[in-house]
Amino acid sequence: MFDFDTIIDRKDTGSIKWDSNVKLFKNPDVIPMWVADMDFQSPPQVNEALLQRAQHGIYGYTEVSERYLEQIKNWMQRRFHWPIRTEWVVHSPTVYTSLYMLVQALTAPRDKILIQTPVYPPFHTCVLDNDRELIFNPLQRQGAQYVMDFDDLDHKLAGKVKMMILCSPHNPIGRVWLPEELARVAELCLKHNVLLISDEIHSDLIFKGHRHQVIATVSEELQRLLITLTSPSKTFNLAALSTSLVIIADQALRNRFKTILKKTHAWAPNIFGLTAAEAAYAHGEPWLEELVTYLEANRDLLVNFMAHKIPPLRLIEPEGTYLAWLDGRELGLGEDLNAFFADKAKVGFSDGKIFGPDGQGFQRINFACPRSRLLQALRNMEKAVTSR
Repeated sequence: MFDFDTIIDRKDTGSIKWDSNVKLFKNPDVIPMWVADMDFQSPPQVNEALLQRAQHGIYGYTEVSERYLEQIKNWMQRRFHWPIRTEWVVHSPTVYTSLYMLVQALTAPRDKILIQTPVYPPFHTCVLDNDRELIFNPLQRQGAQYVMDFDDLDHKLAGKVKMMILCSPHNPIGRVWLPEELARVAELCLKHNVLLISDEIHSDLIFKGHRHQVIATVSEELQRLLITLTSPSKTFNLAALSTSLVIIADQALRNRFKTILKKTHAWAPNIFGLTAAEAAYAHGEPWLEELVTYLEANRDLLVNFMAHKIPPLRLIEPEGTYLAWLDGRELGLGEDLNAFFADKAKVGFSDGKIFGPDGQGFQRINFACPRSRLLQALRNMEKAVTSR
């Protein structure tokens, strides 16, 4: 029903992904597969809603409507069995913005904040840029996948950690955490009275055999320490429309976050972002279901191609998201791995080292693109690796 195969030219549209090739990879012909947006058009109902709103012709100051909040409430109940209240939802421009502001609002300089590496780079920078102390609880490779080290987590949280930032589902590993794993995280945060920020922005992009559990549904008691971040941006490819959600049940925490939003005026929403998000949550579910099926087939192509045709490269098979974690250490290229793929294979990935010290020798691949483009990238990689 929906077309994910057509290649749409995104060059010269101001796209960070497509118009940064020369700056990032020194090559205009690189296939960019790094930053986490998709090469697919958003649901047609989103485009129709934006066109209709644009035809009104007046774009004055706007506010978050109750109608929009009800759509969010219904989405969370329908997809995750999470009965939120509309007053818990606070608008923020992006999850990135929310991370920085929550660190500023809920911690003080030199407070300890724990993250689980390798992980999304802003988890690092929101701590360091605000003069907080970064504490690592590295994920552990176990066979073909990664798991949490709970003994280390318990030990680290006991060391006067103020806040933990959880990535669920995990970027870049692609793990969809099990309910018992999330319950253990909740138990340890409660044990040590540690604030928990749960970034669940990829929660709608889950593959067969897996189910996303909102950590808020794991423990009622955790609500007093919990802030959940999400957005329609990954789900419906709306990143540039600057609309995300901060869901906070505890009124005191919510008020502290609202205070810093007010001080920076970051509370003011983008009228087109609200329009697009409301249309997506109201009408975009059929499109999303087909998207996830398409992404899963892309994932399978990526996994099988690597295993059979480029065995020196080892892929950590993602259970969700549209991101894959590639182990390229067997090539022995060290810090030159990213440049090798750009120069020899003409593919541009996110270099693993930006995800933490344990990302050296890895690359993050964004496979949310038409299948023909993914196949071309894989063939380029095969040729580059076999001809070294």
